[in-house]
Amino acid sequence: MQSQYVLPLVDISKMHSPNLTDRLEVAHALDQACKDVGFLYLKGTQFNFDYAQQLIELAKSYFAKDLDTKMQHYIGQSQNHSGYVPIGEEQFAGQSYDLKEAYDVNYDYLGSPTDCPLLGPTLWPEDAHFKSIVSQYYGHLRGISAQIFQAFALALNVDEHYFDEKITHAPSQLRLIHYPYHPEVQDAEGIGAHTDYECFTLLLPTAPGLQVLNKAGEWIDIPLIPDTLIMNIGDMMEILSNGKYLATKHRVKKVAEERYSFPLFCACNYDTVIEPVIHDQDSKYQALIGGEHLFNQTAQTFAYLKRRVASGELVLKNAVPLSSFGLNEQLEDA
Repeated sequence: MQSQYVLPLVDISKMHSPNLTDRLEVAHALDQACKDVGFLYLKGTQFNFDYAQQLIELAKSYFAKDLDTKMQHYIGQSQNHSGYVPIGEEQFAGQSYDLKEAYDVNYDYLGSPTDCPLLGPTLWPEDAHFKSIVSQYYGHLRGISAQIFQAFALALNVDEHYFDEKITHAPSQLRLIHYPYHPEVQDAEGIGAHTDYECFTLLLPTAPGLQVLNKAGEWIDIPLIPDTLIMNIGDMMEILSNGKYLATKHRVKKVAEERYSFPLFCACNYDTVIEPVIHDQDSKYQALIGGEHLFNQTAQTFAYLKRRVASGELVLKNAVPLSSFGLNEQLEDA
């Protein structure tokens, strides 16, 4: 880690090493950053930023299409919560209006049908190039995320491969997000303050705008560093660590230029019981089912799922309110 940055910087290159001491060095740095902040910059020889650039160019081309064309693959038509998300579809706690559009790619599960609402075939555009470029980036980052899960296992003092069997069919979602530039609303929130629902997020942004709530209750701007990703802790890792790491609230504000953002939300398999991994400590959290929590939070955010809940078509089980994790400071604008 290097203290000259707004956030800690962790190099995960040594997770490649056959030497356990090297991997423990990464785990220690990750542990410290997640305890202190919950947000960090991530770099490593594992990352292929050519894949990232191809994804950025693809997103620019896709979002330039007309709305009618994009709505042909509206997320509400999908089997696994994937597809196009129009501006205003999402609302977070406080009903903040969401000034972005997105294309969501969930885990493209092609196995036997399940009763898990997030597992199923991804709703893809009729565009082989789109699917190829997005799948390339998704698979690349998903592989790196498996190494990060191993680093977390070491940091939490459990077997290094503790998470391996828990992430084989995880509904980890990649989002292609476009924040249009609107001069008249450049000081409005692009995305409401929230924590992420999964274990951790790997974010590739193309422009500033991200703000993080620090432990003093202040919103701080996060600048970009070339050839790095931004990583943050989500609800499930807060539980798995028994509060050692806190999910960190964040938002996008003051979009001064057109902005694209590509988060991969890294989760465990749908039926994984999310509870503290060290059982000799008193748990600060009630155990929950990972996929159930993820779907419940999603259903409280997306308009098409809210309509199904309101009509009685969809009944949520064991749902907790949005923003139930992380710091509890007031979230008024800075």
